[in-house]
Amino acid sequence: MTAAVFDMDRTVPKTGSEEIQLYMRTYYSLLRSTDLIQIETLVESHTAMESSLHVGARQPQPDIAALTYTSLRLPDVMPDVKTIVIGQIEKSFTEAGYADVSNWQRVYSPGRRRRVHFDGLHTLAVFIASRSDIDDLVPMLTAYQIEWNKMHLLLQSEVARLFLSQQREPGAAVTSGERTLLATVLQVSEEDIARLQFIWAKDFIGTLRKIAAGRKLLGLRLLASSVADYRKATVYWWHELEDQAEAVNADPEQRPVYFVSSNTHSLANLLSGYAWRSEEGILNYINAKGHETLLDEYRIIREGGRTNLQNFLYYVLKKYIADGGDVVRKQIAADEREVGVHRVPNRHGFQIEAQIMELSKLRSDWLDPRLCDGVEHAMLAESDALILNIDYPLGLAAYEVMSRVTERVGHLLGVYVMGKAATLNGRVGDVMIPNVVHDEHSQNTYLFNNCFIARDVAPYMAYGMVLDNQKAISAPGTFLQNPRYMSVFYEEGYTDIEMEAGPYLSAVYEAYRPRRHPQNEIVNLYGVPFDVGFLHYASDTPFGRGHNLGVSNLGYMGVDPTYATAIAILRRIFQKEAERLRRRQAEHSTPQPERIVSFS
Repeated sequence: MTAAVFDMDRTVPKTGSEEIQLYMRTYYSLLRSTDLIQIETLVESHTAMESSLHVGARQPQPDIAALTYTSLRLPDVMPDVKTIVIGQIEKSFTEAGYADVSNWQRVYSPGRRRRVHFDGLHTLAVFIASRSDIDDLVPMLTAYQIEWNKMHLLLQSEVARLFLSQQREPGAAVTSGERTLLATVLQVSEEDIARLQFIWAKDFIGTLRKIAAGRKLLGLRLLASSVADYRKATVYWWHELEDQAEAVNADPEQRPVYFVSSNTHSLANLLSGYAWRSEEGILNYINAKGHETLLDEYRIIREGGRTNLQNFLYYVLKKYIADGGDVVRKQIAADEREVGVHRVPNRHGFQIEAQIMELSKLRSDWLDPRLCDGVEHAMLAESDALILNIDYPLGLAAYEVMSRVTERVGHLLGVYVMGKAATLNGRVGDVMIPNVVHDEHSQNTYLFNNCFIARDVAPYMAYGMVLDNQKAISAPGTFLQNPRYMSVFYEEGYTDIEMEAGPYLSAVYEAYRPRRHPQNEIVNLYGVPFDVGFLHYASDTPFGRGHNLGVSNLGYMGVDPTYATAIAILRRIFQKEAERLRRRQAEHSTPQPERIVSFS
């Protein structure tokens, strides 16, 4: 099969469902247009797909789980948006007539790290890192519009109009009686209304008024989607990272590197130790804010209860930082610099933040205690190695980033990936460790030696299970799955569905083989000359219909697998680096045989 990784004109990857293939072909063929396309033209193929994330797409009642899921992954200005323009780099927007896009308002969404700008009127500019952003964004916009328009029809009733006509302040509380009324009008449960209140907390009633005022008719325009554009965007990303790394004397092109794809908080928290060293201040904060649930959890932990104290403090730390403001942020930043953790924000192009961590500067007395048992930290003071940690990318962006890393770093010592996944045989919060990955983009099935096993993670888990020897699927998108799709793979023993492992392994293949990764083959990666490890924690159980992060979020339970997997990664890096340093010392201390020079 011809490669479908970058070029949208080529064949769409097989997905196990004809409806999914049809949907993808439809939007890619439309996006070839140089003018706006209407999301409305995709509604029929979207509903025919019967996505597991949009189980109520065909129903007249709103699918609140799908609406919640999309609302959390789109910026909160969406009620005002009419047009979405997509490109990879600022030059693409400038050449298309959006010369001042970088000066537009930067807007964010809690569920997606994507660079998005809003012109203050009706247009969004979205920066993408790979084709996976398209496969993620288009179904989300379609689902959002479908559910908006369902609610628009239901809010035309006399009761709804009378309720929405009442004057009230933005953010004003909704009474229990009003919640009951809205649930009746919108034909959903009161719990669903409470969920919408939470995600639209900025102006819940104002959002309902905008929905009632008119149908949502979104237009979409793709400015560029060539191989060159994606690679150019990644080059800009790397140059920006390298410039900032050189400024702190930690250039990854000149040093050995352990590459980690995770997030921007777990590794830094474990290495700086700020949270557990600030236990008293955090506890005072909880008391001052009256967080009774958190106080009860703290007492249970201190009495020898179910979970780890550090995990609890890491969870509260996010709230503590938000309320503590600049004073707390500055102290954390200073502590991170003290132990050689350098944050590299991404200011141009797509948004993938990075951190560079110098192993030689770590302080054993500040480390999370779980990193200290059985690890020779004294040896790390002699290390010249770096950890390059990135905020995990979406789908095929992993291939682009990993390809750039393997091309540029001085000496790659390991590749470690942690991230969320859907599980077909476990529960939310479980950890899956695959050693087989089927990649829907390349149609390859990768066999590899995952350097992690269950006992590397299990000692640090309080709630979930750890399942190793699993088989994973790298799907093209979160919405691009349905029960038939999952059943086909489940029958073949695949239980772990995510988006990045396959693209990462395609880049790993190219890092040690003399050709581009193949297509539609069984690929043996056991000969890779560096460490490879994947750890996935379950955030969704799609066989429970509609049970996804639109229904609930990982919350406190999500801290458990996040830090268990982060600890496993750091302990592995410390152990591998100590072994490397011992070998280096042995090589330098071994007497060299006397050299005999012959003059004959």
